[in-house]
Amino acid sequence: MTRSLPPLILTLCLAVIQGCATYTTPAGGVNIPSLGDGDIAELMAVEPAATFPARIAVARIQSSGYSSRTNDSYGSGRYSVVTTRDMEDESDFAKLAEMTLVAGVAPVGRLLLPEQLDSIKDLRLSAARLKADMLLLYSVDTAFHVEGKALGPLTAITLGFLPSKQAFVSSTTSGVLVDVRTGYIYGVAEATERNEQRTTVWDSADAVDRARVQAEAASFKRFVGEVGTLWGQTVEQYAVSEPEPQPVTPPQPPQPKPAIPATLEPSGSQETYTF
Repeated sequence: MTRSLPPLILTLCLAVIQGCATYTTPAGGVNIPSLGDGDIAELMAVEPAATFPARIAVARIQSSGYSSRTNDSYGSGRYSVVTTRDMEDESDFAKLAEMTLVAGVAPVGRLLLPEQLDSIKDLRLSAARLKADMLLLYSVDTAFHVEGKALGPLTAITLGFLPSKQAFVSSTTSGVLVDVRTGYIYGVAEATERNEQRTTVWDSADAVDRARVQAEAASFKRFVGEVGTLWGQTVEQYAVSEPEPQPVTPPQPPQPKPAIPATLEPSGSQETYTF
C-alpha cells in the first residue's frame, strides 16, 4: 500500500525543486555607431537631406539572436530587430508624434526587413519604403547587480535560496537619429534607470523578469524625453523656414513732369527777350 509523503518531506522536495530553478539574463544591446560603413572622409562628406515636417521611422535593435521571456527578435547578422513592444508604451510614441515639425511616426515592421542585417543602411532601405525622412534607432542594454557585482548578459541566476542581499536591475536605452537619404547622424540620446530590490523578492523567474521590464520601461520613457531635446536642437539647426511674404505695394500712377522755367536770351543790341 502506497503511503503519502509526510508534509515536511514534501515541503523540502518542493523547496529543492524551486531552488534549482534559474533565470537567464537576456542578451545585451548594440553599439549602434559601430554599424556604420565608410571611412572618415566619406563620413565627413555626408550632409543632411531630410525635409520638414519630417516623417520618422522607429526601430529597436539588439544583439544577434536576442530573446527574453517577453520578446524575441528577427534577422541574423551583426544585429537583430525587435518588432514587438513589451517595455514601450503607446503614450511614448504619441509623445514623439507630437513633437514640432513631425509629420508622423511609424515602426519598421518585420515585413519590411531583410533577413541579413549587417549595417544601418539595411534599416535605412526599410525606412525608405515607408517614405520616412529620418530613422530613430535605439537599443536597450540591461544589467543585473547583486551586492555590487554585475551579472552580464546570458548569465544564469539560481532562484529560491538567494540570501537577502541588495540587488538592482539597471537599464540603458541609447539611440541615434539618422537621415534616411544620406545616413547623416543628427545626434544621439541616452537614458539610464534602475529598479532596486532585495534578492529575496527574486523568488521566481517571473519576479526577476518583472524587475527587468520595469527598469527598461522607465529607461525608455526617460529616453523619449532626451529624444525630444535632441529633436528641438535638430529643428533649430536644420529646419529651413520659409521666407516671410513681403507686402505688395500697388503700382503708383505716373507723376506729371514739372514745367521747365523760361530762360532769358538776349537778342542783338536791343534788350529784347523771348519767352
